[in-house]
Amino acid sequence: MKNRKVILIVLAVLIVAAIGAGIYFLTQNKAETPEKAEASEKAEDLITVTVFRGDPGDQPTDDNRIYKKIENELGIRFEFEFLAGDLDETLSLKLADDTYPDLFDGGNSAETLENAGVLIDLLPYISEEKTPNLYKHIYTNDRIKQLLTDDGKLYIIPNYGITYNDQIQNDCNGPAFFIQKQVIAWDNYKIPTTLNEYFDLIERFIAANPETKDGIKYTGFAILCDGWRHFCLINPVQHLMGRPNDGEVIVDITTPDYRTETFINQPYAKAYYAKLNEEFHKEINGEYPMINRDTFTMNYDQYIAALSSGTVLGMFDQTWDFSPATDSLVASGMYENTYLAIPLVYDPEYVDGKTVEEHYLNGIVMNKDRGFGISVSCAYPERLVQMMETFLSDEWQKLFQWGEEGTDYTVKDGRMLMTEEQYKHLSESEWKRANKADAIWSSCPKKQGTMDDGNAWDPGSQPEIYFDQMSDYDKAFLSACGKRTPAELFNPPIELAPYGEAWQIDKGPIEVEYLDFNQIQDEQLPQIIMCDPSELDERWDAFTDEISYSCQVYSEYMQKEVLKLVEQATN
Repeated sequence: MKNRKVILIVLAVLIVAAIGAGIYFLTQNKAETPEKAEASEKAEDLITVTVFRGDPGDQPTDDNRIYKKIENELGIRFEFEFLAGDLDETLSLKLADDTYPDLFDGGNSAETLENAGVLIDLLPYISEEKTPNLYKHIYTNDRIKQLLTDDGKLYIIPNYGITYNDQIQNDCNGPAFFIQKQVIAWDNYKIPTTLNEYFDLIERFIAANPETKDGIKYTGFAILCDGWRHFCLINPVQHLMGRPNDGEVIVDITTPDYRTETFINQPYAKAYYAKLNEEFHKEINGEYPMINRDTFTMNYDQYIAALSSGTVLGMFDQTWDFSPATDSLVASGMYENTYLAIPLVYDPEYVDGKTVEEHYLNGIVMNKDRGFGISVSCAYPERLVQMMETFLSDEWQKLFQWGEEGTDYTVKDGRMLMTEEQYKHLSESEWKRANKADAIWSSCPKKQGTMDDGNAWDPGSQPEIYFDQMSDYDKAFLSACGKRTPAELFNPPIELAPYGEAWQIDKGPIEVEYLDFNQIQDEQLPQIIMCDPSELDERWDAFTDEISYSCQVYSEYMQKEVLKLVEQATN
């Protein structure tokens, strides 16, 4: 009886406690239901998007504020994989797999992804009603005509090259010959305009200044040949001939049939590689090489490290390609070692006594087939298209490009402005890892040019910022050169040809011949540059003989494709 009484008391206590706990739980749950429901919904809605970028890059920090905002507001987080090694080899390995990253950027080999059928057609997801930002982006001025592939599909929306309102040209962001600013300053700010003047200046500088202040030898000229970046080795010829970037062909826009030819096997190309051969064998003061012997074996990272050291005086490249080196030099205060883009042309002696007029700067061109595609493995393609739609809004474009108002920039009298410290952040890699979302934004569709209120989309193009935030060194340097902006060294951009730029044409239908075309150049041009001068003529003839077939196939194909694009653009 006593035990039974004890048991009943214990049960009663437990029941009372349970009831109290239940009441407390219900009360608390009722008070927190809206927030908890929202959090629960957000948690269920959160997706992780796998991303491959066809370029090297840095992983963002875990607390990156822009990615946190994307996660909180859009319910999307990212897992990034950046290119490490050769692009084409990496893509081949990925295509051999059964699954692909959700967002797939094939870099300069994106056509490989399109031809392999691993990207979805984006057109069914884009409409004026559901995605007005994307619709305006690709349909304004009939841009869609140039963007569709031969099968009438849209696999990639260009990551760059679509201008809103006005184009701003403060500098050269594309191909050029580059030279350290200290070399120009040393020669009383005279700007070389021809190939011979350029190398003569570098030679004279090394003769007078063979080493850095730290006792490290200067290198006169570097040539990057790593993978798809072999354009540093191949493309200079077309620019020396006075044409903008058409890839591996020269298109004569003055002829009705837009006569198209490969330039690498032409007599005028030999002049450039003969000049490099001459420079390769020069040793200034009998000791200091104009071209380092390891230049053809350097990978991209080694090349950037060499430029970042301040010891490389010149190279042919594209501004965006070596921007990590520029950022490093600026962060170290080595402004005199940063590079000036100059538009060299052939001396008359190389082109039958003619005078070449330079046209490095082209009208704005859409970066066709470059940027993110959505793979067939993606489980939520519509959601990623909607993400790009959201990212193209003015609000998000300002966030990606300028940052947060009050933190990264201010607005005064309607003009967006940055302090010196705020602008300096944009070139600091560690700051960007925590405060920018370049890994996703760089490959997404974006607005360039100017906003409707006249501000520039790119902070670096904003006139007040471009001039005010320029280093004191650069202000004084440009002033001494008699210029206000680096772009003033170039002729104004010419009107974009109806076909755009020929490098954008898909080479898939002649893949075998195109691979052969590139492989022969990659193997033999360095040998021609390094060979004994007495062997140059024989090696050049052997090179042109071996590459003649692939050049013929390539020229005929590109001629046909150029005419097709002209017809599409003009009809």
